[in-house]
Amino acid sequence: MIKTLTSHDNGAALIIDKSILELLEITLTTPLKITTDGKSLIISPATDEDREGRFQSALHKVNDEHGETLRKLGE
Repeated sequence: MIKTLTSHDNGAALIIDKSILELLEITLTTPLKITTDGKSLIISPATDEDREGRFQSALHKVNDEHGETLRKLGE
């Protein structure tokens, strides 16, 4: 299947056929993860694992930057 982009505001949109959306169980409200391998665009439904990974990364960053202060506030 070959698709072309459609102009949309200051960007571009890709129209995905309903049959593909149904196959992947994607709705208009499904969060999508967009990545690239440097040559291809990869679009997939965002999973709870993705969210958990971002949460853990943010948690480590906060603990690294403010851990001591948070410990003192907890005393």
